[in-house]
Amino acid sequence: MVILVINCGSSSLKYQLFDMERETVLAKGLVERIGLAGSALIHSCAGKDKIRIEKPLDNHKQAIGMVLEALTDAEHGALKRYEDIDAIGHRVVHGGEAFASSVKIDNDVMEAIKRNIDLAPLHNPPNIMGIEACSEILPGVTQVAVFDTAFHQTMPDYAFLYGLPYEMYKKHGIRKYGFHGTSHQYVAQRAAALDGRPIRELKIISCHLGNGASITAIDGGKSVETSMGFTPLEGLIMGTRSGDIDPAIIFYMMKQLKMSADEVNHILNKESGVFGISGVSSDFRDLEKSAAEGNKLAALALKTFYYQVVKYIGAYGAVMNGVDIIVFTAGLGENSKGTREEICKNLGFLGVELDLDKNNTRGKEADVSADTSKVRVFVIPTNEELMIARDTAEIARADS
Repeated sequence: MVILVINCGSSSLKYQLFDMERETVLAKGLVERIGLAGSALIHSCAGKDKIRIEKPLDNHKQAIGMVLEALTDAEHGALKRYEDIDAIGHRVVHGGEAFASSVKIDNDVMEAIKRNIDLAPLHNPPNIMGIEACSEILPGVTQVAVFDTAFHQTMPDYAFLYGLPYEMYKKHGIRKYGFHGTSHQYVAQRAAALDGRPIRELKIISCHLGNGASITAIDGGKSVETSMGFTPLEGLIMGTRSGDIDPAIIFYMMKQLKMSADEVNHILNKESGVFGISGVSSDFRDLEKSAAEGNKLAALALKTFYYQVVKYIGAYGAVMNGVDIIVFTAGLGENSKGTREEICKNLGFLGVELDLDKNNTRGKEADVSADTSKVRVFVIPTNEELMIARDTAEIARADS
Protein backbone atom coordinates (compact mmCIF):
# COMPACT_ATOMS: atom_id res chain seq x y z
CA MET A 1 0.00 0.00 0.00
CA VAL A 2 1.31 3.43 -1.00
CA ILE A 3 0.42 6.32 1.32
CA LEU A 4 1.02 10.02 0.68
CA VAL A 5 1.35 12.08 3.88
CA ILE A 6 0.73 15.82 3.62
CA ASN A 7 1.33 18.55 6.20
CA CYS A 8 0.11 21.95 5.01
CA GLY A 9 1.20 25.23 6.54
CA SER A 10 -0.05 28.67 5.57
CA SER A 11 2.59 29.07 2.84
CA SER A 12 4.28 25.66 2.82
CA LEU A 13 3.55 22.01 2.21
CA LYS A 14 5.64 19.11 3.47
CA TYR A 15 5.09 15.61 2.12
CA GLN A 16 6.34 12.03 2.33
CA LEU A 17 5.42 9.04 0.21
CA PHE A 18 5.50 5.68 2.01
CA ASP A 19 5.55 2.06 0.93
CA MET A 20 3.66 0.65 3.90
CA GLU A 21 4.56 -2.97 3.21
CA ARG A 22 8.09 -2.13 4.35
CA GLU A 23 7.35 1.22 6.02
CA THR A 24 9.99 2.83 3.82
CA VAL A 25 10.04 6.39 2.46
CA LEU A 26 9.87 6.39 -1.34
CA ALA A 27 10.08 10.16 -1.71
CA LYS A 28 9.74 13.33 0.33
CA GLY A 29 9.93 17.05 -0.07
CA LEU A 30 8.82 20.56 0.70
CA VAL A 31 6.95 23.22 -1.24
CA GLU A 32 7.80 26.64 0.17
CA ARG A 33 6.53 30.19 -0.25
CA ILE A 34 3.13 29.22 -1.66
CA GLY A 35 1.37 32.42 -2.76
CA LEU A 36 4.59 34.39 -2.38
CA ALA A 37 7.45 35.40 -4.63
CA GLY A 38 10.13 32.74 -5.01
CA SER A 39 7.92 29.67 -4.50
CA ALA A 40 9.77 26.40 -5.05
CA LEU A 41 9.65 22.64 -4.66
CA ILE A 42 12.53 20.73 -3.02
CA HIS A 43 12.06 17.05 -3.82
CA SER A 44 14.08 13.91 -3.17
CA CYS A 45 13.38 10.34 -4.19
CA ALA A 46 15.11 7.30 -2.71
CA GLY A 47 18.26 6.53 -4.68
CA LYS A 48 18.02 9.67 -6.82
CA ASP A 49 19.42 13.18 -6.68
CA LYS A 50 17.56 15.90 -4.80
CA ILE A 51 16.04 18.53 -7.07
CA ARG A 52 14.79 22.10 -6.63
CA ILE A 53 12.20 23.53 -8.99
CA GLU A 54 11.22 27.18 -8.81
CA LYS A 55 7.77 27.97 -10.14
CA PRO A 56 5.08 30.54 -9.27
CA LEU A 57 2.41 28.91 -7.09
CA ASP A 58 -0.70 30.88 -6.19
CA ASN A 59 -2.37 28.33 -3.93
CA HIS A 60 -2.21 24.90 -2.34
CA LYS A 61 -4.02 23.22 -5.22
CA GLN A 62 -1.20 24.23 -7.54
CA ALA A 63 1.33 23.07 -4.96
CA ILE A 64 -0.35 19.64 -4.68
CA GLY A 65 -0.32 19.40 -8.47
CA MET A 66 3.40 20.18 -8.52
CA VAL A 67 4.06 17.51 -5.87
CA LEU A 68 2.17 14.89 -7.88
CA GLU A 69 4.10 15.83 -11.01
CA ALA A 70 7.37 15.34 -9.12
CA LEU A 71 6.23 12.00 -7.67
CA THR A 72 5.37 10.67 -11.14
CA ASP A 73 8.27 12.26 -13.04
CA ALA A 74 10.10 9.69 -15.19
CA GLU A 75 13.53 10.81 -14.00
CA HIS A 76 13.01 11.98 -10.41
CA GLY A 77 9.74 10.34 -9.36
CA ALA A 78 8.78 7.23 -7.39
CA LEU A 79 5.49 6.37 -9.11
CA LYS A 80 4.34 5.73 -12.65
CA ARG A 81 0.94 7.38 -12.21
CA TYR A 82 -1.22 9.24 -9.68
CA GLU A 83 -3.51 6.23 -9.34
CA ASP A 84 -0.75 4.28 -7.58
CA ILE A 85 -1.46 6.35 -4.45
CA ASP A 86 -3.83 4.26 -2.30
CA ALA A 87 -4.66 6.87 0.33
CA ILE A 88 -3.65 10.31 1.60
CA GLY A 89 -3.04 11.17 5.25
CA HIS A 90 -3.33 14.78 6.40
CA ARG A 91 -1.96 16.30 9.59
CA VAL A 92 -4.73 18.39 11.13
CA VAL A 93 -3.71 20.41 14.15
CA HIS A 94 -6.99 20.86 16.03
CA GLY A 95 -9.82 18.36 16.24
CA GLY A 96 -11.31 19.74 19.43
CA GLU A 97 -13.41 17.20 21.32
CA ALA A 98 -14.93 15.86 18.13
CA PHE A 99 -12.09 13.41 17.42
CA ALA A 100 -10.29 11.04 19.76
CA SER A 101 -8.64 9.17 16.88
CA SER A 102 -7.82 9.48 13.20
CA VAL A 103 -10.80 9.33 10.83
CA LYS A 104 -11.68 9.00 7.16
CA ILE A 105 -12.51 12.42 5.81
CA ASP A 106 -16.07 13.03 4.66
CA ASN A 107 -18.35 16.07 4.60
CA ASP A 108 -19.20 15.78 8.31
CA VAL A 109 -15.51 15.58 9.25
CA MET A 110 -14.71 18.61 7.10
CA GLU A 111 -17.45 20.61 8.80
CA ALA A 112 -16.11 19.64 12.22
CA ILE A 113 -12.58 20.70 11.24
CA LYS A 114 -13.94 24.03 10.02
CA ARG A 115 -15.81 24.54 13.32
CA ASN A 116 -12.46 24.31 15.09
CA ILE A 117 -10.84 27.08 13.04
CA ASP A 118 -11.36 29.52 15.91
CA LEU A 119 -9.31 27.19 18.15
CA ALA A 120 -6.42 27.00 15.66
CA PRO A 121 -6.73 29.98 13.29
CA LEU A 122 -3.15 29.69 12.03
CA HIS A 123 -3.19 25.94 11.45
CA ASN A 124 -6.60 24.50 10.56
CA PRO A 125 -7.24 26.74 7.49
CA PRO A 126 -4.13 25.55 5.58
CA ASN A 127 -4.89 21.97 6.67
CA ILE A 128 -8.33 22.38 5.10
CA MET A 129 -6.81 23.85 1.93
CA GLY A 130 -4.62 20.78 1.53
CA ILE A 131 -7.56 18.41 1.94
CA GLU A 132 -9.71 20.33 -0.55
CA ALA A 133 -6.87 20.48 -3.08
CA CYS A 134 -6.36 16.70 -2.92
CA SER A 135 -10.11 16.12 -3.27
CA GLU A 136 -10.11 18.13 -6.50
CA ILE A 137 -7.01 16.57 -8.02
CA LEU A 138 -7.48 12.98 -6.77
CA PRO A 139 -11.24 12.49 -6.39
CA GLY A 140 -12.18 9.12 -4.98
CA VAL A 141 -8.89 8.50 -3.18
CA THR A 142 -9.40 7.80 0.54
CA GLN A 143 -8.26 10.72 2.68
CA VAL A 144 -7.62 10.50 6.41
CA ALA A 145 -7.32 13.25 9.03
CA VAL A 146 -4.78 12.64 11.81
CA PHE A 147 -5.20 15.15 14.63
CA ASP A 148 -2.48 16.63 16.85
CA THR A 149 -5.04 16.83 19.64
CA ALA A 150 -6.50 13.31 19.37
CA PHE A 151 -3.91 11.48 21.50
CA HIS A 152 -4.67 13.78 24.43
CA GLN A 153 -8.41 13.06 24.44
CA THR A 154 -7.73 10.38 27.07
CA MET A 155 -6.96 13.07 29.67
CA PRO A 156 -9.46 12.97 32.56
CA ASP A 157 -11.75 15.95 33.05
CA TYR A 158 -9.99 17.05 36.24
CA ALA A 159 -6.78 17.34 34.19
CA PHE A 160 -8.17 19.21 31.18
CA LEU A 161 -10.56 21.63 32.91
CA TYR A 162 -9.53 25.17 33.80
CA GLY A 163 -10.72 26.99 36.92
CA LEU A 164 -13.34 28.90 34.94
CA PRO A 165 -17.15 28.79 35.05
CA TYR A 166 -18.13 25.31 33.84
CA GLU A 167 -20.43 26.85 31.22
CA MET A 168 -17.38 28.24 29.40
CA TYR A 169 -16.28 24.66 28.79
CA LYS A 170 -19.72 23.29 27.92
CA LYS A 171 -20.78 26.16 25.66
CA HIS A 172 -17.49 27.32 24.20
CA GLY A 173 -15.13 24.35 24.49
CA ILE A 174 -12.60 26.22 26.65
CA ARG A 175 -10.38 23.46 28.08
CA LYS A 176 -6.91 22.00 27.73
CA TYR A 177 -6.51 20.12 24.43
CA GLY A 178 -2.77 19.55 24.11
CA PHE A 179 -0.70 19.31 20.93
CA HIS A 180 2.23 17.37 19.43
CA GLY A 181 0.07 14.30 20.12
CA THR A 182 1.29 12.33 17.10
CA SER A 183 4.91 12.85 18.17
CA HIS A 184 4.28 11.92 21.81
CA GLN A 185 2.40 8.79 20.79
CA TYR A 186 5.13 7.67 18.38
CA VAL A 187 8.04 8.08 20.78
CA ALA A 188 6.13 6.41 23.62
CA GLN A 189 5.51 3.36 21.45
CA ARG A 190 9.16 3.29 20.37
CA ALA A 191 10.31 3.67 23.98
CA ALA A 192 8.23 0.67 25.02
CA ALA A 193 9.66 -1.36 22.14
CA LEU A 194 13.24 -0.41 23.07
CA ASP A 195 12.59 -1.11 26.74
CA GLY A 196 11.08 -4.51 26.03
CA ARG A 197 8.09 -4.15 28.32
CA PRO A 198 4.45 -3.76 27.20
CA ILE A 199 3.46 -0.10 27.00
CA ARG A 200 0.42 -0.81 29.18
CA GLU A 201 2.83 -1.47 32.08
CA LEU A 202 4.88 1.71 31.66
CA LYS A 203 4.78 5.25 32.97
CA ILE A 204 6.48 7.46 30.37
CA ILE A 205 7.27 11.17 30.31
CA SER A 206 7.79 12.37 26.75
CA CYS A 207 9.71 15.62 26.22
CA HIS A 208 9.15 17.10 22.75
CA LEU A 209 11.72 19.88 22.87
CA GLY A 210 12.16 22.21 19.93
CA ASN A 211 11.25 25.77 19.00
CA GLY A 212 7.78 24.62 20.01
CA ALA A 213 7.97 22.39 23.08
CA SER A 214 5.63 20.26 25.16
CA ILE A 215 5.81 17.51 27.76
CA THR A 216 3.30 14.70 28.16
CA ALA A 217 2.63 12.16 30.92
CA ILE A 218 1.75 8.82 29.33
CA ASP A 219 0.41 6.14 31.66
CA GLY A 220 -0.21 2.72 30.15
CA GLY A 221 0.06 4.15 26.64
CA LYS A 222 -2.50 6.90 27.25
CA SER A 223 -1.97 10.62 27.65
CA VAL A 224 -3.06 11.67 31.13
CA GLU A 225 -1.55 15.17 31.24
CA THR A 226 0.26 17.50 28.85
CA SER A 227 1.80 20.95 29.04
CA MET A 228 0.21 22.72 26.06
CA GLY A 229 -3.37 23.74 26.62
CA PHE A 230 -6.29 25.46 24.90
CA THR A 231 -3.67 26.64 22.41
CA PRO A 232 0.03 25.82 21.92
CA LEU A 233 0.90 28.96 23.92
CA GLU A 234 0.47 27.32 27.32
CA GLY A 235 3.17 25.31 29.07
CA LEU A 236 6.93 25.55 28.70
CA ILE A 237 8.74 28.69 27.70
CA MET A 238 9.56 28.11 24.01
CA GLY A 239 11.43 29.72 21.15
CA THR A 240 9.21 32.80 20.88
CA ARG A 241 6.18 31.76 23.00
CA SER A 242 5.87 32.86 26.61
CA GLY A 243 4.44 29.63 27.99
CA ASP A 244 2.78 29.85 31.40
CA ILE A 245 2.24 33.36 32.76
CA ASP A 246 -0.09 35.01 35.26
CA PRO A 247 -3.23 35.85 33.21
CA ALA A 248 -3.37 39.25 34.91
CA ILE A 249 -0.23 40.24 33.00
CA ILE A 250 -2.37 40.44 29.86
CA PHE A 251 -4.71 42.98 31.47
CA TYR A 252 -1.73 44.94 32.76
CA MET A 253 -0.24 45.09 29.26
CA MET A 254 -3.54 46.27 27.83
CA LYS A 255 -4.42 48.82 30.52
CA GLN A 256 -1.06 50.15 31.71
CA LEU A 257 0.99 49.70 28.52
CA LYS A 258 -1.96 50.65 26.25
CA MET A 259 -1.58 47.58 24.04
CA SER A 260 -4.36 46.12 21.91
CA ALA A 261 -5.40 42.49 22.17
CA ASP A 262 -3.65 41.81 18.85
CA GLU A 263 -0.45 43.44 20.09
CA VAL A 264 -0.46 41.37 23.28
CA ASN A 265 -1.14 38.20 21.29
CA HIS A 266 1.76 38.99 18.97
CA ILE A 267 4.17 39.60 21.84
CA LEU A 268 3.20 36.43 23.70
CA ASN A 269 3.50 34.26 20.57
CA LYS A 270 6.24 35.93 18.53
CA GLU A 271 8.45 38.08 20.79
CA SER A 272 8.62 36.15 24.04
CA GLY A 273 10.14 32.85 25.17
CA VAL A 274 13.89 32.39 25.10
CA PHE A 275 14.07 35.00 22.35
CA GLY A 276 12.31 37.53 24.57
CA ILE A 277 14.60 36.90 27.55
CA SER A 278 17.86 36.70 25.62
CA GLY A 279 17.26 39.28 22.90
CA VAL A 280 19.52 37.04 20.81
CA SER A 281 17.55 34.35 19.02
CA SER A 282 14.79 31.77 19.25
CA ASP A 283 17.26 29.14 17.98
CA PHE A 284 18.76 27.23 20.89
CA ARG A 285 21.99 26.67 18.96
CA ASP A 286 22.49 30.42 18.76
CA LEU A 287 21.75 30.73 22.48
CA GLU A 288 24.24 28.02 23.41
CA LYS A 289 26.93 29.72 21.32
CA SER A 290 26.15 33.15 22.75
CA ALA A 291 26.06 31.85 26.32
CA ALA A 292 29.45 30.17 25.81
CA GLU A 293 30.80 33.55 24.70
CA GLY A 294 29.65 35.13 27.96
CA ASN A 295 26.19 36.52 27.14
CA LYS A 296 24.43 36.42 30.50
CA LEU A 297 20.92 36.85 29.12
CA ALA A 298 21.41 33.97 26.68
CA ALA A 299 22.60 31.83 29.59
CA LEU A 300 19.59 32.96 31.65
CA ALA A 301 17.17 32.05 28.85
CA LEU A 302 18.64 28.55 28.65
CA LYS A 303 18.58 28.11 32.43
CA THR A 304 14.93 29.22 32.52
CA PHE A 305 14.05 26.65 29.86
CA TYR A 306 15.89 23.81 31.65
CA TYR A 307 14.25 24.78 34.95
CA GLN A 308 10.77 24.63 33.48
CA VAL A 309 11.36 21.23 31.85
CA VAL A 310 12.57 19.85 35.18
CA LYS A 311 9.54 21.35 36.94
CA TYR A 312 7.10 19.70 34.52
CA ILE A 313 8.87 16.33 34.66
CA GLY A 314 8.72 16.43 38.47
CA ALA A 315 5.03 17.30 38.39
CA TYR A 316 4.24 14.54 35.93
CA GLY A 317 6.12 11.99 38.01
CA ALA A 318 3.77 12.96 40.83
CA VAL A 319 0.69 12.81 38.56
CA MET A 320 1.50 9.21 37.59
CA ASN A 321 2.91 8.27 41.02
CA GLY A 322 6.20 7.30 39.41
CA VAL A 323 8.03 7.15 36.11
CA ASP A 324 9.76 4.32 34.27
CA ILE A 325 11.02 6.10 31.15
CA ILE A 326 11.86 9.66 30.13
CA VAL A 327 12.09 10.33 26.39
CA PHE A 328 13.79 13.27 24.68
CA THR A 329 12.66 14.03 21.14
CA ALA A 330 12.30 16.81 18.50
CA GLY A 331 15.11 19.07 17.30
CA LEU A 332 16.57 20.10 20.66
CA GLY A 333 15.75 16.91 22.55
CA GLU A 334 17.28 14.71 19.85
CA ASN A 335 20.39 16.73 19.09
CA SER A 336 21.54 18.66 22.17
CA LYS A 337 23.50 16.53 24.64
CA GLY A 338 23.98 19.63 26.80
CA THR A 339 20.24 20.17 27.13
CA ARG A 340 19.68 16.57 28.21
CA GLU A 341 22.55 16.76 30.70
CA GLU A 342 21.37 20.02 32.27
CA ILE A 343 17.84 18.67 32.69
CA CYS A 344 18.75 15.21 33.97
CA LYS A 345 21.24 16.41 36.58
CA ASN A 346 18.27 17.80 38.53
CA LEU A 347 16.22 14.59 38.33
CA GLY A 348 18.21 12.51 40.79
CA PHE A 349 15.25 12.52 43.18
CA LEU A 350 13.43 10.35 40.63
CA GLY A 351 16.37 7.98 40.35
CA VAL A 352 17.57 9.35 37.01
CA GLU A 353 21.28 8.84 36.24
CA LEU A 354 22.67 9.88 32.87
CA ASP A 355 25.67 8.15 31.28
CA LEU A 356 27.67 11.06 29.85
CA ASP A 357 29.44 8.86 27.29
CA LYS A 358 26.17 7.37 26.02
CA ASN A 359 24.65 10.86 26.00
CA ASN A 360 27.27 12.00 23.49
CA THR A 361 24.88 11.27 20.63
CA ARG A 362 22.56 13.16 18.32
CA GLY A 363 19.79 12.38 15.90
CA LYS A 364 19.46 8.64 16.52
CA GLU A 365 17.78 6.25 18.92
CA ALA A 366 19.82 5.66 22.06
CA ASP A 367 19.50 4.64 25.70
CA VAL A 368 21.56 7.35 27.43
CA SER A 369 20.88 6.32 31.02
CA ALA A 370 23.50 4.78 33.31
CA ASP A 371 23.20 1.08 34.06
CA THR A 372 22.36 1.97 37.67
CA SER A 373 19.61 4.44 36.75
CA LYS A 374 16.18 3.57 38.15
CA VAL A 375 14.58 5.44 35.22
CA ARG A 376 15.58 4.71 31.66
CA VAL A 377 16.33 7.77 29.54
CA PHE A 378 15.93 7.47 25.78
CA VAL A 379 16.72 9.72 22.86
CA ILE A 380 14.20 8.92 20.11
CA PRO A 381 13.89 10.96 16.89
CA THR A 382 10.23 11.63 16.31
CA ASN A 383 8.50 10.41 13.18
CA GLU A 384 5.07 12.01 12.99
CA GLU A 385 4.81 11.27 9.26
CA LEU A 386 5.14 7.52 9.84
CA MET A 387 2.44 7.63 12.52
CA ILE A 388 0.16 9.47 10.11
CA ALA A 389 0.94 6.92 7.39
CA ARG A 390 0.18 4.00 9.72
CA ASP A 391 -3.19 5.41 10.77
CA THR A 392 -4.03 6.23 7.16
CA ALA A 393 -3.15 2.73 5.95
CA GLU A 394 -5.21 1.10 8.70
CA ILE A 395 -8.29 3.18 7.92
CA ALA A 396 -7.85 2.76 4.15
CA ARG A 397 -7.65 -1.03 4.50
CA ALA A 398 -10.82 -1.07 6.60
CA ASP A 399 -12.52 1.12 4.00
CA SER A 400 -11.61 -1.05 1.01
